[in-house]
Amino acid sequence: MRSIFLFLCGLQLLWAQAPGVTPQWEVSLFRGNVLPHTPDLYHLQGHPEGVMLAYNWQTHGSKEWHRTYDNPNYGMYLLYQDFNNRFLGHSWAVGGQFQFFFLNRHLRLTTAAGVAYMNQPYDKVTNSKNKAFGSPLLANINLGLHYQIPLFRSPWTMQAGFLFTHYSNGRTKSPNSGINSYGLNLGLTYSSPKSAEKTIDTSVKDTLNYRQKLHYNVVVRTGVNESSVINSGQYPFLHLGAYVDKRLNRKSGLQLGVDVFLTQSLKDFIRYKSAAFPEDQIDPDTDYRRVGLFAGYEWYINRLSFEAQVGYYVYDRLQNDIPLYDRIGLKYYWTPKVYSSLSLKTHLFLAEAIEWGIGIRL
Repeated sequence: MRSIFLFLCGLQLLWAQAPGVTPQWEVSLFRGNVLPHTPDLYHLQGHPEGVMLAYNWQTHGSKEWHRTYDNPNYGMYLLYQDFNNRFLGHSWAVGGQFQFFFLNRHLRLTTAAGVAYMNQPYDKVTNSKNKAFGSPLLANINLGLHYQIPLFRSPWTMQAGFLFTHYSNGRTKSPNSGINSYGLNLGLTYSSPKSAEKTIDTSVKDTLNYRQKLHYNVVVRTGVNESSVINSGQYPFLHLGAYVDKRLNRKSGLQLGVDVFLTQSLKDFIRYKSAAFPEDQIDPDTDYRRVGLFAGYEWYINRLSFEAQVGYYVYDRLQNDIPLYDRIGLKYYWTPKVYSSLSLKTHLFLAEAIEWGIGIRL
């Protein structure tokens, strides 16, 4: 109850600070299934159910990016989820979200990301069956696709559709197989009857040409992670990147570059493997450094953008993981040349690190 109270108080404060938009309240119910992506997670299957509260701002074109994306919504959410599984327990998640509309605003795509608290993480003695997450604090990502219709001429709207949820700690602590769930979602949205002032931002013309020349980027990413060996210890890492990007238009840009990975937990893992599995004939002095080439895509909203990258290790002496890696993340441009980032690096479904980064674009 305290979490809900603080969440609602925060929304009230934000309501007063968002001029030129229409506030919306949303409540929805969710029920579905756990989606096991590795064989050792089948015992964690169940039928999770939960409730989501959200507060959104409906835009009306007062900013250039509002009109570019057909007046999307943005806001905050609070998600409670009971996994109906004795090893997983339940979770609380809070974060931010965007809602984009299609088919005359009847079809709604929701993307959301935040942090979650799990009440039953892995414990060697009391909960050794939970191989999904080894820490109580996790990252949460949600994707929703809903069809919505207004209820007569009232400020209420009903929506129904599908919701996908993902929880992972990015292997900041092992184990970390993560948990995915999918299911049906049904909810109601209340829009404030007070209309927002529909002022138009004329500081940026809609016809502005966003196509740019090549830009050179240098980015430094860091954080802590643990190898796949449980309780082997958390170590800092340093991931260095250099790439060129080409912005094609208002929404899209392409990237091509190189990564250098200095992951200390991998160095410790090499020592462990050489001692624990002598039959593998791993030299304890095997180089832990890795180098990868990657291609990426960047989706621009306003100062915020989403990026996705796929890379291939051209130098990896240990070859413990598959040679392909991928990264998804968020970037925020403080200036046209300086940005910060938050990303998740994985090998397909297996997370390796949550990366905090700072970059320069020249």
